[in-house]
Amino acid sequence: MPAPGDMGAIDPAGSAERTAADSAESLTAAAPRAEELTSARRGWLRRYLHRHPRVTDVVVAACYVLTSSGIFLAPNHRNLLPHAALVVAAAVALMFRRYGPLTVVSVLFVLEIVNLIIYPTGSNTGVSLWFGLYAVAVHYSAVRSFAAAAAVSLPMAGYLLFLYKVPPEALTDGGPSAQVTSIISAVIIVLSNVIATGIGVSVRRGREHEKELRSWAVRNAQLASVAERNRIAREMHDVVAHSLTVMVALSDGAAVVVKRNPDRAAEVLGQLSETGRTALADMRRVLGVLRNDDGGTRAPLPDRADLTGLIEGFRQAGLPLTVTHSGPTLPGDAALQLSVYRIVQESLTNVLRYGTAVSRVQLVIENNEASGELRIKVTDDGRGSVHPSAGASMGTGQGIAGMRERAGIYAGTVTAGPGAHGGWVVEAVLRPQPAGD
Repeated sequence: MPAPGDMGAIDPAGSAERTAADSAESLTAAAPRAEELTSARRGWLRRYLHRHPRVTDVVVAACYVLTSSGIFLAPNHRNLLPHAALVVAAAVALMFRRYGPLTVVSVLFVLEIVNLIIYPTGSNTGVSLWFGLYAVAVHYSAVRSFAAAAAVSLPMAGYLLFLYKVPPEALTDGGPSAQVTSIISAVIIVLSNVIATGIGVSVRRGREHEKELRSWAVRNAQLASVAERNRIAREMHDVVAHSLTVMVALSDGAAVVVKRNPDRAAEVLGQLSETGRTALADMRRVLGVLRNDDGGTRAPLPDRADLTGLIEGFRQAGLPLTVTHSGPTLPGDAALQLSVYRIVQESLTNVLRYGTAVSRVQLVIENNEASGELRIKVTDDGRGSVHPSAGASMGTGQGIAGMRERAGIYAGTVTAGPGAHGGWVVEAVLRPQPAGD
């Protein structure tokens, strides 16, 4: 049998504390990290424009003015001042598109119609509506956005088809007729507005998707925090149940030997005091994590929290405990070691709490690499042992349920019940790795 110290040191309260601290930190940083990820995907130019929306408005207005500048360079242009006034008015309206998109589109529609009447050969007809309809699609649903696009596109197309007269200078020999030119212009107006609206709808859905991802990340962090708090609540149960049970057993033992062997009684009382202080320190650490404050130390507990120390504590409390460990030492997985520690602790605590006339307690830990299974078995020969879940006065019945939850993390099982020859048997099977891995 290997030495008990070869079983591997385990730091249960320290591991729980570090995990809970990490969970609280993840919850606090989830939203900013999601926002940082979204910002990184935008690129430096889009990030700058996103942080400075007024700059974006100026860029949009400048782009529109730039598309209209060709008219001023055309020879023999007419109605220059009215056209320039309309262009400036549309550019100013675009500066406010994010505050009232539908109102801005309505104003731009009127300006475009007037511009078309004043300057029928202009190549920038309807360009301002592209930016306006994009803003509408970014702010409103797809149905409402395309309805707005239809509300401005169809009247303009109708005007081009039935009221608009192509100037003779716009026609060329061998080119399309006036009627065909009107049809082509109407189709271009409708398609360009639909495309601008479609781009806005796509951008809006992308932003909604990113928002959902951020919300999902925050919700996952919240759920992880709740799950970790529930796990720490189970840790509290293990700490309190184990420590108080050992303290009761030690105090009973001290009361028996105080008259016959005062020195031995003083030693037992010292162990009782040490167990109480240790339990109090464990509870303060766990409760400090649950409060989510920054005060207090978060250093791990000393290495006393290993199987060897646990076993010796139960022996000093009066359990006639023998240990058998076969196979290699426990894997280095801290979570697995913590599960083993808690299962052993809960099983031996139940023996100490509920067993009567116990003369032999055996702990067997078998690490079978061939099958990939880790078996833990605790048996006692007590007579008239009380079921750990029998009666509210004896306990909450959560100990065995907690062991099953811990084993379930590693696709394992826990069985507990009376032994074939009396006493109580607890057997846990953990599968940290599939067989053959």
